[in-house]
Amino acid sequence: MSMIRVVSCALLAFGCCAVQAQQTYPSRPIRIVVPFPTGGTSDILSRLIGPKLTERWGQPVVVESRPGAAGAIGVDVVAKSAPDGYSLVLSDVGVWVILPVLYPKTPYGLQDFAPITTISYSPHLLCVHPNVPVTTVPQLIALAKKRPGQLNYASSPAGAPYLAGLQFAHRTGIQWEYITGRGGAQSIMDVMTGQADVLFNGMLATLPPVKFGKLRLIAVSSEKRHPALPDTPAVAEFLPGFLTGSWQSILAPARTPPEVVAALNAEIARILSTADMKERLQAQGADPIGTPPAESARFLRDELDRFTKLVKETGYKPQ
Repeated sequence: MSMIRVVSCALLAFGCCAVQAQQTYPSRPIRIVVPFPTGGTSDILSRLIGPKLTERWGQPVVVESRPGAAGAIGVDVVAKSAPDGYSLVLSDVGVWVILPVLYPKTPYGLQDFAPITTISYSPHLLCVHPNVPVTTVPQLIALAKKRPGQLNYASSPAGAPYLAGLQFAHRTGIQWEYITGRGGAQSIMDVMTGQADVLFNGMLATLPPVKFGKLRLIAVSSEKRHPALPDTPAVAEFLPGFLTGSWQSILAPARTPPEVVAALNAEIARILSTADMKERLQAQGADPIGTPPAESARFLRDELDRFTKLVKETGYKPQ
């Protein structure tokens, strides 16, 4: 048998397997693990996407909250799950790049996962407790400089909002005390109840308490003013180039068959492109994305490099 014929047969066999996998997947329930308590951005997105997958595929999609260790517990559960497409994890870049940089003993790394897609970008809202006597970014900076180390900044110990607070403090030369909770929902609650003074947090989860007057909105962390909040200034208007946000990605265990990853990517991207989903997300400040797997993997690697550089520049050491 010639080499060309051997290669042709191999490609034909692979193509048949891929088609068969796409036709048979999924044949049982899928679980999406969220490594944080309920109520945060990752949880909200999972519960928006899950029912749409169920409608399309006729298989239950169960959202499972597995909080602990700044997200490491839930992520590690999926890393050690069978690479068959039935255990997925949806979270922000904090667990993918920030936690491994800050804590080298984190039990997983990007190499343990197959990226499916980057789901959305939600700019951070910079908010304070209503009793904090500031209404603008310059006033917040002035207050923090007047009271070094006295303002409490709420965040999970390793997440995109934590990076935002670190970057803001580094750029402005201020010092504040980091109060670390169990995720975005806990951080919001800490500021709402006065346990902490200030936070950056994803717009999707933070905008509702702002609208109810539980938090005072100071600024948004997008490149320029967000269409949903045209009267709210961007931090970049006072700190040129300042840009942060919560990027949500969904990943499967490494060695998940490429055809299964492709099937998941295609369906989730389709869901994110629907008018209903776009309207629901954008009304709450989240921009749907739906990138291909390779682009999602490249983005996560770039974010890993960016945060590694920031930690080196600031000399930050987790306590």
